[in-house]
Amino acid sequence: MIIGKFYNGSGLGNMLHRYIATRVRALDLGVDYRMIYIDDGAGKEQGFKGKFFLNQPNIIPVDDHELQVKIYSKLLKSWDEKKVRDANGVDISPFDPEFFFIEDNTIIDGEMQSSAYWEHREKEVDKWLKVEPLEVPDDTCVVGFRGGEFALYPDLFLTKEYYEEAMNLMIEKYGVKRFKVHTDDEVLAKEFFGDIPVIHNIGTNWGSMRYAKHAIIANSSFFILPRWLRNGITISPRYWGRHNTKIWSLPQNYYKRFKYI
Repeated sequence: MIIGKFYNGSGLGNMLHRYIATRVRALDLGVDYRMIYIDDGAGKEQGFKGKFFLNQPNIIPVDDHELQVKIYSKLLKSWDEKKVRDANGVDISPFDPEFFFIEDNTIIDGEMQSSAYWEHREKEVDKWLKVEPLEVPDDTCVVGFRGGEFALYPDLFLTKEYYEEAMNLMIEKYGVKRFKVHTDDEVLAKEFFGDIPVIHNIGTNWGSMRYAKHAIIANSSFFILPRWLRNGITISPRYWGRHNTKIWSLPQNYYKRFKYI
């Protein structure tokens, strides 16, 4: 069995990457898998954040830490995704190929957001992350805007200029005629985008990203998998987590299917 970890307070994007990487490795080995919850002190409600719209019956929460220890006491091996930081402390972790040497009966931990971990199982991942299809006209572009705590960090929070450049490119190059903004921060999104419709609903946000032909995304893991699976036209911020300072932090968040500006 391969055991993956969810951290209490993690966002849906982080949870889904951990989930599919765990399940992919278990599938490669021909063994079962489970996801367990780890209390990271965030004080937020535990639970799989996609449970209201993603049907994942095999995600089984084990809430009590002592129970976790009792159940998995025979799992002696563990694997942590390699972390690399530069001299300034910027996370420059690449894909860790040791993932493919993980053996049965291992607890694994890491963000595992590189497509190299799971691209060979694309058909299965696509099936696991199916949701009710949403009709998005081809002349409409969905815009993924991340506000909330991102707005507190100047290096991380994307500027209006990024979205304006991306929207102009969608209009001029891809014939987009209208936009809809999907966000975790309705108030700030309305300040950024004025009269453009703003939608704040996690199921609708994720499903729209999953099925729209055209999308502009923020540097948030929430948007990665639905856009990677859609394989449409996706404009993404170059340098990902440090777009504003032009430093490639998190290089494993480079995806060949996205168009970077």
